[in-house]
Amino acid sequence: MEEELKRFVEFKKNYLFEPKTIEEVDGKEYCEGFPLIDDEGNKVGECEKWINVGYKNKGHYAKALSNLFPYEFIFRGKHLKSIESFFQGIKFKDINMQNLVFNYSALESNYIKVCNDHDWKEDGLLYWQGESINRFGKEYDDLVNELYISAIQNPLYRTLLKNVEKDIIHTLGALNKEETVFTRYEFEYQLNCLKEFVKIYKK
Repeated sequence: MEEELKRFVEFKKNYLFEPKTIEEVDGKEYCEGFPLIDDEGNKVGECEKWINVGYKNKGHYAKALSNLFPYEFIFRGKHLKSIESFFQGIKFKDINMQNLVFNYSALESNYIKVCNDHDWKEDGLLYWQGESINRFGKEYDDLVNELYISAIQNPLYRTLLKNVEKDIIHTLGALNKEETVFTRYEFEYQLNCLKEFVKIYKK
């Protein structure tokens, strides 16, 4: 996995990513001319040009590409129930509590944040096994890259990314790093880059 991580980091340095523009027309949001909400009020998960990732969005790809989808994998010796379990777990300063969160499913780990006595937004610090990490530093970006390369060791997740032919967008979540541990832009950048990477470096 270490070699694959190195290849991905180099690949990402040269990967050109331009986030798609969301436009509002007559009170409705569109991306590249396609509506984000259908006539029944449901979020559109896929159209001819893009996949809008969201666990509750319509469409198989939209759900399966979500960090909430239960792809289990090993990260630094820890068994994670999903990618989301990691992002919720690192908000916990206490090692034992963090390890407990890693064992929760994605949806459950989202709710368990109310059990935390540490608010990372106050100091910008997240934690991996008791060691603090600056949310806005390179160390955090490196950790996230390692997370996703660990996740694609799950053959289901890797194959899914290989099968994706459309651009990936994500219209949920915050845009500013101060508000979230993974912004919409960071998510789109990571997944679009990762899907191209697994197509080139087939395992």
